[in-house]
Amino acid sequence: MKIPSFLQPAAHKPLLPKEAIDPTYKKLRLQVFAGIFIGYAGYYLVRKNFSMAMPDLVEQGFSKGDLGFALSGVSIAYGLSKFLMGNVSDRSNARRFLPIGLVLSALCMIMMGVFPFATSSIAIMFGLLFINGWFQGMGWPPSGRVVVHWFSLKERGLWMSIWNVAHNIGGGLVGPLSIAGVAIFATWQSKFYFPGIIALVVALIAFILIRDTPQSCGLPSIEEYKNEKAPDYSAEQEKELSAKRIFLDYVLFNKVLWYIALANIFVYLVRYGVLDWAPTYLKEAKGFSMKESGWAYFAYEYAGIPGTILCGWLSDKIFKGRRAPATIIYMLLVLVAVIVYWKNPPGNPLVDNIALVVIGFLIYGPVMLIGVQALDLVPKKAAGTAAGFTGLFGYLGGALFANIAMGHVVDKWGWDGGFIVLVAACVLSIVFTAFTWKK
Repeated sequence: MKIPSFLQPAAHKPLLPKEAIDPTYKKLRLQVFAGIFIGYAGYYLVRKNFSMAMPDLVEQGFSKGDLGFALSGVSIAYGLSKFLMGNVSDRSNARRFLPIGLVLSALCMIMMGVFPFATSSIAIMFGLLFINGWFQGMGWPPSGRVVVHWFSLKERGLWMSIWNVAHNIGGGLVGPLSIAGVAIFATWQSKFYFPGIIALVVALIAFILIRDTPQSCGLPSIEEYKNEKAPDYSAEQEKELSAKRIFLDYVLFNKVLWYIALANIFVYLVRYGVLDWAPTYLKEAKGFSMKESGWAYFAYEYAGIPGTILCGWLSDKIFKGRRAPATIIYMLLVLVAVIVYWKNPPGNPLVDNIALVVIGFLIYGPVMLIGVQALDLVPKKAAGTAAGFTGLFGYLGGALFANIAMGHVVDKWGWDGGFIVLVAACVLSIVFTAFTWKK
């Protein structure tokens, strides 16, 4: 696929004077990081709105199985888009690529809230959520492109763990924004369009802050600036790669990448099996109100912030860059918290909230580490595609199952059946991660 001219990578500029390089690099690194952090948080303002609206749609007569199918549109499209658009992103200007996707995603959610026909049938909801999911896939890859160009390998784990909490910031705000939207507009449809309006503003901020590569700003590569060139580093690694070379040379025949992609299926199944169904589960099984569910959703997301940073630090400092040990420790603890969340009887909201906070604290660490490991395994010009490959498995396997199958499992076997699936997923994520123990 040929990249349109307005999306092509920014051209390299002549080097700035030597005395200007260090202060400019320091300033722009923080600036572009803020851009991808704020921009990616904006994507999550318009990704999970449907989960907050599902209790309202259940009251209108839609079954949980049907709503799970509609919700699967996001996962199907996102998994494909993160992989395919990731390859496009590897060959595009991140400054334009990321905001364009966010604007288009926000418009989808605004449409779902403004036009009554948009939530009138499962087929229409699936279609709109599918389109939204495709545009959502334009957020992670350009962020990864920015990180690998502006931050060296030795510091990437920490910066990626900090960046990764952007989706906790954005995702956690969906609950409070839903509450605020209903309070302001007195309609449940505001759960779609109110966050969408805010996301449009975020897209503009991201465009103002992000820059594509150091070379496009008159700066040397990050390897030259940090004097951290790997033994096999050469100027050839700064040249853009063709789609064919990225796929065949660095992704499709990479055995370790396949292992972490398979583990990602089950990590994502737990992540979204808990997150997407939390408002409905807490209302039906635990007696939570809409406001209580919204704040529980908020707590789940925001608990991931310190948990993710700690996980990145453990993998870098304690395990010397090995990602598997930290992932396995975290998933073992997730397993315990999921069982507590499941078995705690109704009437103990404090225990339910603590269990959700613990799951949120833990689950995003493995999500982040799998992405970091994918970036570590390939040249930086193939970063988006490698991360998209693991995301393809995570979303088309784990998240899709969490959307479609979990709804039908719960309809047929109750919430106990759904939690048996989540427990099995925790175990399988540990098994596949163990195959990369020494990598």
